[in-house]
Amino acid sequence: MQDQSLIRKIIHIDMDAFYASVEQLDNPHLRGKAIAVGGSENRGVVAAASYEARKYGVRSALSGALAKKYCPEIIFVKPRFDRYKEISTKIHAIFKDYTDLIEPLSLDEAYLDVTVNKKRNPSASLLAQEIRNRIFIEVGLTASAGISVNKFVAKIASDINKPNGQKTVNPDEVLSFLETLPIKKFYGVGKVTTDKMYQLGIFNGIDLKSKSVEFLEKHFGKAGAFYYDVVRGIHNSEVKSNRITKSVAAEHTFDSNLSSEIFMMEHLQSIAAELERRLRKHAISGKTITLKIKYSDFSQQTRSKTVPYFIADKGLILEVVKELLYQERMKDSVRLLGISLSNLNTERKKAMVSVQLRFDF
Repeated sequence: MQDQSLIRKIIHIDMDAFYASVEQLDNPHLRGKAIAVGGSENRGVVAAASYEARKYGVRSALSGALAKKYCPEIIFVKPRFDRYKEISTKIHAIFKDYTDLIEPLSLDEAYLDVTVNKKRNPSASLLAQEIRNRIFIEVGLTASAGISVNKFVAKIASDINKPNGQKTVNPDEVLSFLETLPIKKFYGVGKVTTDKMYQLGIFNGIDLKSKSVEFLEKHFGKAGAFYYDVVRGIHNSEVKSNRITKSVAAEHTFDSNLSSEIFMMEHLQSIAAELERRLRKHAISGKTITLKIKYSDFSQQTRSKTVPYFIADKGLILEVVKELLYQERMKDSVRLLGISLSNLNTERKKAMVSVQLRFDF
C-alpha cells in the first residue's frame, strides 16, 4: 500500500464565467440575462459569456456577429479589466490564508498545493469547499474546484461539476477516472489533436493507454511522451508560486478596418506606448519583438525580429515594428494590430529556491 504521506494534495480553483459574473455582480439588471463581455453585433470577439448566453452556443473567441445570430437578445458589455484584476486580488488574498504555494494561470483560475497547509486540515476536499464558500460570501461570486494528486487531474476535475461545484479524484480513483475519460476532455488535447486521435482509434483514456510511447511519439512528437505519462497518472509538475512571465503584449481591435500602413503606424504608436507602460510597471525588457496582424477575414499573421539587446522603450520597439510592418505587403484590410515582447530578462531572474515535492503515484 502506498504511503499516504507522499501524496500531494492539489486544488484547482476556477471561477465560473468570471468576467461575465463580475458584470452581473456589479449590474443587477444584467443578472439572469444572456451577456457577452467584449465584441459587438458588428465586429470584435467575445471575451467571456454568461451561462445564460452559453446555452445558445455563445463562447469566448466567438465573433460578436455570430453571438448575436445565436442569441438575438444577447447584451454586449465592455470589458473592465481593472475591475477584474481588483476582484482577482481579493480572491488570491483568500487563497493565501490556506497556502503560499499558489500558481495563478489567469485572473480567474489557480492551482493551490495544500499538502501542507496553514489550516492544518488534512482534507483537501473540505479546504476546497471552505475556500469556495469564502469566495461566495466575501466576493459574491461562485467558483468550481477540482481536487486530486496532481495538477493535470485537478484541472480536469474542476470542470466536471461546473458551475458552483467541485469534484475530488482520490488517489485510488485516478487511473479509472482517466481510463473512462473522453479524450477531448484531456487537458491540453485541442480540437485538432482530438480529431487526429479519433482517426487513430483513440476515443477515451483506455484507448490512449493501450498505445505504446513509440506509437504516440511517432504521431504526436514530443507530446506523445506526455500523453503516455498522464493517462497513467504521472504528472510531477509542481505548483510554482513564482511563475516566470514569458511575454508581454498589447493589442487593439479597430472599429473600422485599416487598409493604409500610415494609419496602422499611428495606431501602433499608442499600442507601443501601452506596451511600454506594462513593461515599466514590472521592470521587464526583452529582445524579441512580434507584430500581430489580424485581417478582415479573421486570418492572422505574425512577424518577429530579435535584437541583440534588451529593450523596453517604445521608441526602440517602434523602430523594429515599423520594419516588420513594411516587411511585406498586406494581403487585406486589417481589423487588429498587436505588439508583444518576448525573450525577456525574466529568464535571468528565475528564483533559485523552490519547494521540492516530487512524488510518484
